[in-house]
Amino acid sequence: MHAYRTHTCGELRKKDVGTKVRLSGWVNRRRDHGGLIFIDLRDHYGITQAVVEPDSPAFATVDRARSEWVLTLTGHLEARTGDTVNPDMPTGEVELRIDEASVQGMASDLPLPVFGDLEYPEETRLKYRFLDLRRERLHKNIILRSQVISSIRRRMIDQGFMEYQTPILTASSPEGARDFLVPSRLHPGKFYALPQAPQQFKQLLMVAGFDRYFQIAPCFRDEDARADRSPGEFYQLDLEMSFATQDDVFAAVEPVLHGVFEEFAAGRDVGPAPFVRIPYQESMLKYGVDKPDLRNPIIISDVSAVFDREDVAFKAFKDKVVRAIPGPGAGSQPRSWFDKLESWARADLGAAGLGYIVFEEKDGALSGKGPIAKFLPPAALEELVKVTGVKAGDAVFFCAGKKERAAAQAGQVRIRLGNDLNLIDKNKFAFCWIVDFPMYEWNEDEKKIDFSHNPFSMPQFDREAFLALDPKDADTILNIKAYQYDIVCNGIELSSGAIRNHDPEVMLKAFEIAGYAREETEVKFAGMLNAFRYGAPPHGGTAPGIDRIVMLLAGVDNLREVILFPMNQQAQDLMMNAPAEPTLKQLRELHIRVVKPETK
Repeated sequence: MHAYRTHTCGELRKKDVGTKVRLSGWVNRRRDHGGLIFIDLRDHYGITQAVVEPDSPAFATVDRARSEWVLTLTGHLEARTGDTVNPDMPTGEVELRIDEASVQGMASDLPLPVFGDLEYPEETRLKYRFLDLRRERLHKNIILRSQVISSIRRRMIDQGFMEYQTPILTASSPEGARDFLVPSRLHPGKFYALPQAPQQFKQLLMVAGFDRYFQIAPCFRDEDARADRSPGEFYQLDLEMSFATQDDVFAAVEPVLHGVFEEFAAGRDVGPAPFVRIPYQESMLKYGVDKPDLRNPIIISDVSAVFDREDVAFKAFKDKVVRAIPGPGAGSQPRSWFDKLESWARADLGAAGLGYIVFEEKDGALSGKGPIAKFLPPAALEELVKVTGVKAGDAVFFCAGKKERAAAQAGQVRIRLGNDLNLIDKNKFAFCWIVDFPMYEWNEDEKKIDFSHNPFSMPQFDREAFLALDPKDADTILNIKAYQYDIVCNGIELSSGAIRNHDPEVMLKAFEIAGYAREETEVKFAGMLNAFRYGAPPHGGTAPGIDRIVMLLAGVDNLREVILFPMNQQAQDLMMNAPAEPTLKQLRELHIRVVKPETK
């Protein structure tokens, strides 16, 4: 017999009754029933109930065992009878009658319980992450993560992609976040950077002739934490394709994501493939964001023209962009609900208020009530109803101002209404592509043109006309679209991607428009530009985030719940005490002196 186990704790069934077995695992729960001691023994695979009687030679050992002690139990498997059967456990029809017991590891008093699913402070959970990971819900999430990655890898290989590993120590690249820098011992005063993404390397792979690449890639960004963004590092399905159009990338990615979500949906509805494609400008108008949750049925409308009518006495919206956000069924809400919504808009959105009209039926026609309704004549209300599609019992909310601000505020109101009015189907995954992003945007702070999304994208513009552009021609430049696209699911951006700019002259011009001198671009992207000058194929790709995919499938709202050893909101590893101060010897070897910021 094996020294530790003949079976796992999730394996035994009624067919094994009468067998002599040995199990090893953790004490999930201990119960003393009038002399009989019951132990629920847990390992990676499940839980088996074991019982020992007072006259057993193993009784003394089992009696002193406490929660999370590691035991090896040997005995014969017996069938449970009557109401002792536990239908909620896969092993619930059997129990182990303990003949022998040995202690493999004792546990001190627990800083958080493993049994049960009580909420504990983040600091405690992260400091004792090895205990937190024993808890059933988190343990299942991490297993799910492994299964999802295996499924993705298999599906990519089946499509003809090959997996390659790109460098971890590399040079800085402008990916939109701060780099993590690594000092060089051999080259004093110089630093490597951890890759924010394998962007340049995967493009160089295409230049090198490796037609279809993928990698479950670690990425490193020194940025603040959010619920859907982990500080420090994250993983993505990084992929790139040669001789590929935007449609080719979509055709390669959709079966992988759709298949993975169907495989692990656990009864939830996965929307149809191919995914709907929504141009960026349409998304900003209808949903107020470039990552819309399509489970939310609310569609935003532009009603600027209604408030510009001569017969409308409400002048606060005059000559402004006005977005209308329908609230289906909101007319039944109490006044306090509307007041609370307005207070939220002022405090969280920085809005001057949140005007609204509630529609009701009178004498066979719709009429409006609310703080704005009295300023709109029947003809204007009729036009508003036509544009927004509301009916009796609905409300319409308004956001007004400059175009970008009105759109952003309306987008947040749409999200809030979808949740408050229970309009979102929580049992569904709704995918879409956001396409045709603007190549450039206006940086109001610096009064200059900037890249809006990905600087390595191919513009949707005639090559010769693009090369001839005057960098000061903002009207033309700000209307240029790029072959850029995002995958969105349930309001979560899973990835950004693009058809790449593989033409050196077009790339130099693109950066010149964004304010980079030709010489600066040549130095900063020397490797890529030089490679492009030796024959670069058209290529494109994307990089769905592994952490976010698993977060959606696990049905949790925080990436911490699907990452083995996450850092806290301050980018600290409380378990390993990182970051930590280096020793003087380490600093000398790296030719570094630490200058701490002055304290006020």
